[in-house]
Amino acid sequence: MTFPANGQLTPLVTAEFLRTLEERVDVPSDRPQLAIVAPFTQDEIGSVPIATADDVGTAVDRARRVGEQWAALPIDDRARIVGRFHDLLIDRADLALDLVQLEAGKARIPAMEEVYDAVATARYYLNTAPRLLKRQRRAVAFPGFSTAWEYRHPRGVVGFIVPWNFPFTLGISDAIPALLAGNGAVIKPDEKTPYSTLMTVKLLEEVGLPEGLIQVVTGPGEDIGPPLIDAVDFLMFTGSTEVGRIVAERAGRNLISASMELGGKNAAIVMADVDLDKAIPGISRSVFANGGQLCIAMERIYVDNEISDEFTTRFVDHVRSLPLSDSYDFSSALSGMITAEHVDNVHRHVEDAVERGATLLTGGKPRPDVGPTFYEPTVLTDVDESMMVCRAETFGPVVSIYGVDGVEQAIEKANDSSLGLNFSVWTRDTRRGVEVAARLEAGTVGVNDGYAAAWSTYDAPMGGWKTSGVSRRHGEGGLLKYTEAQTVVVQRGIDAFAPFPGMGYQRYQKVLGPLLKILRRLPFYK
Repeated sequence: MTFPANGQLTPLVTAEFLRTLEERVDVPSDRPQLAIVAPFTQDEIGSVPIATADDVGTAVDRARRVGEQWAALPIDDRARIVGRFHDLLIDRADLALDLVQLEAGKARIPAMEEVYDAVATARYYLNTAPRLLKRQRRAVAFPGFSTAWEYRHPRGVVGFIVPWNFPFTLGISDAIPALLAGNGAVIKPDEKTPYSTLMTVKLLEEVGLPEGLIQVVTGPGEDIGPPLIDAVDFLMFTGSTEVGRIVAERAGRNLISASMELGGKNAAIVMADVDLDKAIPGISRSVFANGGQLCIAMERIYVDNEISDEFTTRFVDHVRSLPLSDSYDFSSALSGMITAEHVDNVHRHVEDAVERGATLLTGGKPRPDVGPTFYEPTVLTDVDESMMVCRAETFGPVVSIYGVDGVEQAIEKANDSSLGLNFSVWTRDTRRGVEVAARLEAGTVGVNDGYAAAWSTYDAPMGGWKTSGVSRRHGEGGLLKYTEAQTVVVQRGIDAFAPFPGMGYQRYQKVLGPLLKILRRLPFYK
């Protein structure tokens, strides 16, 4: 595929449209430019300015000024704007899908997943934010003498450091609850994929979001990430565990809170009673979605030895049938890699495993005939601890199959990792599957589902255990983390924990004990 000279880069995205997005970057245009390259063709499709530390500080100041007025609006007014964004994004979905494919080099199916994920996240929070942010009555020590309320205030300006693998949804879905909570936002998209974030901001401003409330700064993370962390009041980061440690250290020095979703070496457990006709397509999707460039994708499969031979044979046959293309339709099962360098990284994991004795069952090669960043879906067995692919996150279309002697060994092997983001269990016995899931050391576990059901359960928290993350997105916590809690208490008649009038402390102690026993037996007071 090559781009035509008339500026029509995809069926819907034009070079002129990209220029309108570039104008939305909140960095002076006279700064040095960073070229944006389309993975499908390796052609340069545009450029964005590289921000300086001063530019980041200016962006935070602007978001803070506009945010003060935004926070003063009633929550219902803020929610109405997000509701209009929800509807407009649905109307512009085809354009968004083309844009995501163009700049991230992904197949249309995962592009669709992330665009509609942004829609669904907006719907969840615009419907729940008014309740979550409402003043809450809280129980007090001595009912009748005190009244207490919990208020939720915006933190100020929230910084977002966004990865390249899902640039559309991660560029805005975490920001939606922060905006609804009354904050301003400064978003640093990955330097390879800025256009998706810029499109979402453009749509929000079209439907009434105050201009300047969201600032977008562009450039390499190692240059503008640190000044962003230094300037904001809260940070949301999605990326690798290695970088997450650096981010957490800097946030800690600034005494600001941070929410981070980090790496995963996710495991699928296949029990002996599984329905292979249903499980194999589902497991395949959980492995190869977005070309494996998905932090919640499966990279390890533990199969009961009773069925391991049949599973492996049928799984490999299925993987060999997966279609690859760089088309702007739904015909391809796999995305390309984001860069040629990432292709090399994935291939190095596979070569290292094979050189050390792993068996390559299918795949294992770049596919330049499909596109410059495509890599074959790859299945390995006989993987051991000497190989990089055993424990390190590959982040590509590569999976290893391990035979196990029953579910107890599968649980032990799955949990034997420093990472614990998203696991899955595959079985006909869903009750037993839930029991197994509850013993796995991961933030989410799907039973007969790889990732989609867990991720799209927006009312439940999503995040990692161990070194796979800190805090959560989604659910109530996914909004309340962007707020400061404040307790306001009104005291009446007596001082709290002070003797009643005319009563000394010695007598008060004798009365207090029985009184507290009575209170323990009363219904919880609000």
